[in-house]
Amino acid sequence: MSILAPDGNEVDRSTEATFSSGRLDSEDIEVLREDLVRMVYEHTRAGVEHLFGESITALDEDETGVRVDFAYGPSRTFDLVVGADGLHSTVGRLAFGPEEHFAHHLGSYLSVFSADNFLALDDWQMWLRDGDIGFGIMPVRGNTELRIAFGFESAPLAHDLRDGGALRQLVVDKLASMRWEGTRLAEAARKAPDFYCDAMAQIRMDQWSRGRVALLGDAGYCPSPLSGQGTSLALVGAHVLAGCLAQANGDHRTAYARYERRMRPFVTLNQALATENPGGPASEESVTHTQNALSLDG
Repeated sequence: MSILAPDGNEVDRSTEATFSSGRLDSEDIEVLREDLVRMVYEHTRAGVEHLFGESITALDEDETGVRVDFAYGPSRTFDLVVGADGLHSTVGRLAFGPEEHFAHHLGSYLSVFSADNFLALDDWQMWLRDGDIGFGIMPVRGNTELRIAFGFESAPLAHDLRDGGALRQLVVDKLASMRWEGTRLAEAARKAPDFYCDAMAQIRMDQWSRGRVALLGDAGYCPSPLSGQGTSLALVGAHVLAGCLAQANGDHRTAYARYERRMRPFVTLNQALATENPGGPASEESVTHTQNALSLDG
């Protein structure tokens, strides 16, 4: 990777490590989000019902189950509801209250989007910071595409700015102001079909379950992209929760309590990676500590 000055001149480089994944000789494997989603779907679609283009509008629990009201389809009743619906969890809001009670802004926003490899990068990343904005650019899919991660410091933005094209336009304008490749980066953000932007924030809650409803992954304990552990934390949480439910023979109270006991130290360490080391990637030692935390808790 190369580290660039604001004008695009290289000021440092490394052939041993990158900011996105750490040391190149580590055993870690980086998987693109869309590939991971596809793999999970392909491995579950035979035994799991998927409702695409749907959202939950209300939850009503009684002693036998939870009635779930949907925006488009008819209401249905389920034994348990697990909210794994991200940082702005609808399940979390309906079951626990407003997001503002649990979200902790970390002072910046992150945008990620794809583009053609107009920089002709060949297994090489570029990182640049200019004041309170900066980006990392990496080639993927055999160097045919780019993934651009653009960040900027900001206080929390109004909720309506997250909707529609307002946030995209803000990112486009900030990119256009950059001295190196600003015009092409801005145009890539404007055209990207997979444009994403959201706050660097953590979700911190005293409990992740209430009655028959539980939260999983970013919905209950988002560590923020600054930790580099969000997806891993969610997958570990899913594995632990499934195991606890299986061991409890249908007793969700026992299962949820055990899930929280086992996951809480692991979540705390992962979230600390973002708050204690906000300027760079997690060190190998800290990642090892987070991996050990769950086994130590049994």
